[in-house]
Amino acid sequence: MVSRLIFMGTPDFAVAPLAGLLDAGYDVVAVYTREPQKSGRGMALRKSPVHELAERHNIQVETPKNFKDQATKDVFASYDSDLAVVVAYGMILPQAILDTPKLGCWNIHASLLPRWRGAAPIHRAVMAGDEATGISIMQMEAGLDTGPVLRVAAEPIYPDDTTATLHDRLKDCGAETLVMTLHDFEAGVLRLPEMAQPQIDADAVYASKIDKAEAKLDWSRPASELVHHVHGLSPFPGAWFEYQGQRIKVLKAEADMLSSPADQKEFLAGTIVDDIGGIACGAGVLKPTLLQRAGKSPLTMDEFQRGAGLRKGDLL
Repeated sequence: MVSRLIFMGTPDFAVAPLAGLLDAGYDVVAVYTREPQKSGRGMALRKSPVHELAERHNIQVETPKNFKDQATKDVFASYDSDLAVVVAYGMILPQAILDTPKLGCWNIHASLLPRWRGAAPIHRAVMAGDEATGISIMQMEAGLDTGPVLRVAAEPIYPDDTTATLHDRLKDCGAETLVMTLHDFEAGVLRLPEMAQPQIDADAVYASKIDKAEAKLDWSRPASELVHHVHGLSPFPGAWFEYQGQRIKVLKAEADMLSSPADQKEFLAGTIVDDIGGIACGAGVLKPTLLQRAGKSPLTMDEFQRGAGLRKGDLL
């Protein structure tokens, strides 16, 4: 039986799994999360979403800077946990910590491992135009997302999905899959370690952290690729272009083909080709459907064009 759990997580993505454990009746004896961070205009210290949920349930919260000193390791060991569940914690765990709980540490990772190991699996899956992704429950080891997989749950990526919409579905999927995995383990359906599936390293794809330099739209690329790029970077950091000295983010878009090859040759990539903001690309036309000026609220293309919109014939 899994009687005593430690939960380690920080952002909104980790809230649903913690809530799922509590709803299922598991005894979470401690929550580890990142330290409160300064944010907002007043730069006040703000606790993480996981920190706030833990306090509402009167769970002991620990916010160590790292796990290098022995005193921090001793505190972790003092909880005498059966298992630690790690979800977007934001800190590398040394082997000594991974080995402390009786069953080790399980991680909820937002991809179908070994595809999209690393920091930004949801962004990268959408940006790559993948048709599906999912959740992997993984037994953690020292390598980056390399441990054996206990269970996977697939989730389709729809044409209009953004990182935001996919994120919200996957966080709920992660909570459900975690509780199912725990139930199966306790019922003897999942026998460890023999039923854990080793990853095939040759199939691994790395989901590198999003670099803000990637966000500028490259009109030489096909419109179909740019749609994936736009949706993968929505809402943050947001794909963008400059127009009349302003940076404009594109948060949602569609791709269209010009009516003939001759039309494609007529327009340089980056040219606004019509009165509804279509933009010529290396192949096809990108049609933004949700845009945002700096410091303003997002607008549909119709709303955007009713103001100082995009003018046909201009080159971005």
